Amino acid sequence: MKKRSLFLSTALLLVLSVVLAACGGGSGGGSSSDGEGNKEVDFIGIATGGTGGTYYPLGGTFAKIIEDETGIKSSASTSGASAENMAAVKDGKTEIAFTQTDIASYASEGTEMFKDNKVENARGIATLYPETIQIVTTKDSGIKSVEDLKGKVVSVGEAGSGTLLNATQILEIHGIKLEDLKARNLSFDDSTTGIQDGTIDAAFITSGTPTGAVEGLAATEDIAIVPVESGKVSELIEKYPYYSEDEIPAGTYSKVDDAVTTVAVRAMLVTNADISEDVIYDVTKAIFENTDKITHAKGKLIKAEDGLKGMGIELHPGAKKYFDEKGISME
Repeated sequence: MKKRSLFLSTALLLVLSVVLAACGGGSGGGSSSDGEGNKEVDFIGIATGGTGGTYYPLGGTFAKIIEDETGIKSSASTSGASAENMAAVKDGKTEIAFTQTDIASYASEGTEMFKDNKVENARGIATLYPETIQIVTTKDSGIKSVEDLKGKVVSVGEAGSGTLLNATQILEIHGIKLEDLKARNLSFDDSTTGIQDGTIDAAFITSGTPTGAVEGLAATEDIAIVPVESGKVSELIEKYPYYSEDEIPAGTYSKVDDAVTTVAVRAMLVTNADISEDVIYDVTKAIFENTDKITHAKGKLIKAEDGLKGMGIELHPGAKKYFDEKGISME
């Protein structure tokens, strides 16, 4: 009887181990390996940003396109944006994430805010559109130049965000330190709410234009966008080459009737290196061959031919396969 019991127990353990292996050992959570260490996923989470920015609505559109075109269930979620998203990719908490090209470079190189948290497993899918640095205030504030921000209550972006680093670098070129301001670390929505209720004077916002939070503010206040003068633009680009000159066209926001000179980085999508080539190829193809389904104004700027501009990190093999087919290469 003891031998029979031992045999049955051993058989039961073998069956259980097979079942657990088929389920990914209880920790796979919707992914499996292709035998070469690459994950085949049945769910794609897309980490975006706050609801008042551009990442969140675009992420929702991308999720729908991916699900419709590939059959992989997809969903976008809010987050603290660029820097937080790179950390999420490192930790395997998301399959795809929005970030800025400068932040992706810092993460991959282990510099700036990533000095103690280098992200070695992030791979690029594509760059998307200019992320415009907008210094937003009201016409009644009296703030007409970057120098006028001294001593003012200014939102410089959330702690650890790409916006905070953009603000710091732009101020630096103008000989201003964060300590010269009454700096606040606020989200885009909280920044524009603060301008509206008079608790802050101005805000740095790095986002594709038009930005929802700024549009909402412009609907109730006479806003102004502070320019970065062309001479300072050149200085900034010389020191930090991932910036490019940009312009906010006249009429982008209500009652902003003149074009405003400023600078931009680029928005991009990143993924984890261990997600399979086939999955990321299908995702890349789905997005770039369905840009007509992107209703956000930035959809007009999302083009395959521009998808490798400013790409400062290693490209995922699946994305590379798509761009190779299109005859598009890194600059």
